[in-house]
Amino acid sequence: MSIDSLEFCRLVPLARLGPEPFRQEIVATKEECAALARRFDLLAIDRLAAAVELIRQGEDVVLLRAAFEAEILQRCVVTLDPVPGAVSECFALLYGPPEAEDSAAVAGDDVAFEPLSADVIDIGEAVAQEFSLALPPFPRSPDACAEAEEPFSERDGPFAALRLRGKTRAE
Repeated sequence: MSIDSLEFCRLVPLARLGPEPFRQEIVATKEECAALARRFDLLAIDRLAAAVELIRQGEDVVLLRAAFEAEILQRCVVTLDPVPGAVSECFALLYGPPEAEDSAAVAGDDVAFEPLSADVIDIGEAVAQEFSLALPPFPRSPDACAEAEEPFSERDGPFAALRLRGKTRAE
């Protein structure tokens, strides 16, 4: 994926990082929210904001810590009705040259390693990827009912609950 195609691109040059932590608040624009909603198959993202901190862990390794909050609108997996929701998450990533991955595993098991192949870190894309992992996988409307309207017996078969109501082709 090229940088031009990323929906929430916020590049931080490594040269900008010094011995003190680098902190930045980032907020997605309406256009970026709409593009991320399409990317992650959501009806809408009303708000996505994050606080990001980059900390040098040596000459070649950088620790990213972030917390984000988002307000979203998903489709119910049962009724397909809109389901509003909110997600928030804290995460950490360790960036460094590919050969540093083995030593990074010792630093912390709960911190994922990301190979660093350029002289920038895209903190917006890091937030976008972690946001996608935090989305509820099976959003349900409070009115959704996945239970059968009629009781089924064993003779109806394991897929009886999926049977279409009304006429079928066989009728």
